[in-house]
Amino acid sequence: MVKVKPFAAIRPPKSIVEEVAARPYDVLNSQEAKAEAGEKSLLHITKPEIDFDPIIDEHSQPAYDKAVENFKKWQEKGWLVQDKKECYYVYAQTMNGRTQYGIVLCANVDDYLTGKIKKHELTRKDKEEDRMIHVRIRMPTSSPYSSHIPTTPKSTPS
Repeated sequence: MVKVKPFAAIRPPKSIVEEVAARPYDVLNSQEAKAEAGEKSLLHITKPEIDFDPIIDEHSQPAYDKAVENFKKWQEKGWLVQDKKECYYVYAQTMNGRTQYGIVLCANVDDYLTGKIKKHELTRKDKEEDRMIHVRIRMPTSSPYSSHIPTTPKSTPS
């Protein structure tokens, strides 16, 4: 049996969810993201290079630093709020008239690495590493995809 547990998500209040919601970071380039990003758009966190003029390299340290700054700012302004209790989250995604459902939860990385948890896609290594940089700089993942962080004996899910 795989090890899973609930978590307290950080998400926008229902009243502004449409202003914060954004397309996934990897389906649009920086220029498209800048054109689409409203003031509260999550693109300022997932594609922070758009906050520079001219747009800078998305893999540069200043871009990663800006992502952290924006993530903190979104929380301070109340655009992203952490749930008060840990939960399992069910989501629905509709595309071309077809809806698929999923569950968002924390899972043990060893279960993922050993194949107990099925991969939903074959993600390129460079994209995985880019998202892991966000995790390493103390910012949670802000995209609807699987993220797996090795656990230490002290933090192994029960």
